[in-house]
Amino acid sequence: MVIGLAVWELHLPGCASLKEKRSVVKSLKDRLHRQFNVSVAETEYQDVLQRAELAACVVSNERRHAESVLSSADRLVEAESEARIINSTTTFY
Repeated sequence: MVIGLAVWELHLPGCASLKEKRSVVKSLKDRLHRQFNVSVAETEYQDVLQRAELAACVVSNERRHAESVLSSADRLVEAESEARIINSTTTFY
């Protein structure tokens, strides 16, 4: 069994309130879960206006499958127009 974990630190330049931030983060989390069947959580910076950290986890019986899923998820986060990736890491256990 392989566990893949991707973490993205994001800058959300268009958010002027925590309500706007929550909307962007929730939309991104929902799309990641729906399209790739990964577990997603906001793991840091909950009270910081234009910053967020999201973590996505996938469990698979093959590392290649976990890598493919997280790579696709990474492309979705990169394409998000309302967020810019500051830093990202991917780890497999």
